[in-house]
Amino acid sequence: MNPVIWRPSVKRQEKANISRFMEKVRECRDVNVTDYEELYRWSITEPAAFWDLMWQFAGIIATCKGTQIVADADKMPGTKWFPEARLNYAENLLLKGHENQCAIIFRGENGESQHISYGELYRHVSQLAQALRNDGVILGDRVAGVLPNRPESIIAMLATTSLGAVWSSCSPDFGVAGIVDRFSQITPKVLFVGDGYFFNGKTFDRTSQIAPLLQTMPSVERLVLIPVINSFDGANENQVTLWQDYIDGFPDNQPIAFAQMPFDAPLFILYSSGTTGPPKCIVHGVGGTLIQHLKEHRLHTDIHAGDCLFYYTTCGWMMWNWLVSGLASGATLVIYDGSPLYPSADSLFDLIDAYRINFFGVSAKYIHALKKAAITPKDTHSLASLSTILSTGSPLAPDSFDFVYESIKSDVCLSSISGGTDIISCFVLGCPILPVRRGEIQCRGLGMKVEVYDDKARSVTGEKGELVCTAPFPSMPVGFWNDPRQRQYHAAYFEKFPGAWSHGDYVALTDQGGMIMYGRSDAVLNPGGVRIGTAEIYRQVEQIDEVLESLIVGQDHDGDCRLILFVVLRPGLQLSDQLIAAIKQHIRQNASPRHVPALILQVTDIPRTKNGKIVELAVRDIIHSRPVRNQQTLANPEALEQFRQFLPLLG
Repeated sequence: MNPVIWRPSVKRQEKANISRFMEKVRECRDVNVTDYEELYRWSITEPAAFWDLMWQFAGIIATCKGTQIVADADKMPGTKWFPEARLNYAENLLLKGHENQCAIIFRGENGESQHISYGELYRHVSQLAQALRNDGVILGDRVAGVLPNRPESIIAMLATTSLGAVWSSCSPDFGVAGIVDRFSQITPKVLFVGDGYFFNGKTFDRTSQIAPLLQTMPSVERLVLIPVINSFDGANENQVTLWQDYIDGFPDNQPIAFAQMPFDAPLFILYSSGTTGPPKCIVHGVGGTLIQHLKEHRLHTDIHAGDCLFYYTTCGWMMWNWLVSGLASGATLVIYDGSPLYPSADSLFDLIDAYRINFFGVSAKYIHALKKAAITPKDTHSLASLSTILSTGSPLAPDSFDFVYESIKSDVCLSSISGGTDIISCFVLGCPILPVRRGEIQCRGLGMKVEVYDDKARSVTGEKGELVCTAPFPSMPVGFWNDPRQRQYHAAYFEKFPGAWSHGDYVALTDQGGMIMYGRSDAVLNPGGVRIGTAEIYRQVEQIDEVLESLIVGQDHDGDCRLILFVVLRPGLQLSDQLIAAIKQHIRQNASPRHVPALILQVTDIPRTKNGKIVELAVRDIIHSRPVRNQQTLANPEALEQFRQFLPLLG
């Protein structure tokens, strides 16, 4: 059993939204739930009652809710939630009664800052919605953005969805091929583009993308350019309109006519990473996205109106969508665009003190980088407002849990969360009334019947296996774009274990209801027939002071799986026989002899997606002399070249 390293105070538990929700369960449903485990059990045994009460508790705005909560509940996929409901996502985020409260605080790496109230946000969205409607954008049309994480990105999304159109976005560091791979599949009518962005002290001009994007995506009738670095001269681009010119002439006091949409009408299109094939266009629905985010924000994160929510993300990651939904809870969003480590490794902590951030979201990789750099924010910052730290993107190592409580803040709820683009939310996440155990995610999400299957599809506890969800939930994708018979959709999630969603995570469910993450199941190592999650090895290697990062893959060799570990060392260090021996010995002592790699090789960089996730499969393809597809989806495809130089050694 992993030790408890934090417990919520009695006062914190009493004030938590989830405690009030349990009172509602007792009052409205006459069910005596007194703790999280009892609430969770009720939520998965009575899902219609749970989601009905969640709708009421969150105060979802709709012209019609309907009397039927779920139809075809025995179909997976195929269940219909709130089939009679009519609502609008943007209307639920542009809250009435909060006009003077700050909705968005923007801070750019270059020092630019903006504060936008809920009232101002409504007026900006109204103007842009009128401009889009004037351009013929109607229900179901697609509008896309290649944008930095700025207020204009949120305004464009809200204006689009207010009309019942579908929003899709990616970050501006994507190349033209990566953008076209995604957006050409969904044929957007309007495209929003930033003229550039700032990152790590540098300015990046992206205006050279405009012409090729218009040439390769003939569906785009209008390209709206957002001046970020003010580099566009407007020459020879008749389809290009500057943001301010686009909205000029439309009054900002016009009430928004929010299109009332079915619960499962398309809202967002997100994309699979594309590292194993063309990016799949994952369609998420209006109601499922909204109610799931409200559940996670209100009950699992404990966001109250007026709280300040930050997550470091780009517009190409589902955490951006998750963050923006915080407006539906009356939160103030702090959005940041730039490098999280510039001009110093602890720069993001300046934002906590400057804007009194309550919920601070970052990647596990960022926390690991702070630890490696020996940063101690508790010694340099107040952090008095900080109540919760959220972490995702990859498994959070046990020693990173220690680092948070020793070097950042001792009284904070550390919520490691995991889910993904596929469900635009989480399967396992935090809970403000539960203790935090070292190396564990606190709990399974309410209303999510999450189990762990072994190879024979048996549900197990305390053993490693595949994370599955064995009952439908509202934020399941509506489907994939251009997949009318849902063949791709079914193959992606339901082929491995028919009747259950297979998520591709290698995990273990603890006796206390927590979850330990061991990495992606498609990257699981199998030396001598023993299944090992990549995170098990990373947790040990990251403790080696000389090692900054690592990547491990399995190579088919002599009828078995040979483990190859690649390491990035601190500047100026070379991999010596002594260091190799020390790494192997540490892994052997703290994991097992099976975990010890056969070879350890030094590289200068690790390939990763633009969201910062390590791409083991690409390296595995290289060492097996297979082509690596969709390299344009990588943030640093040049990193792959040094792995090819090891092919003679690995043959």
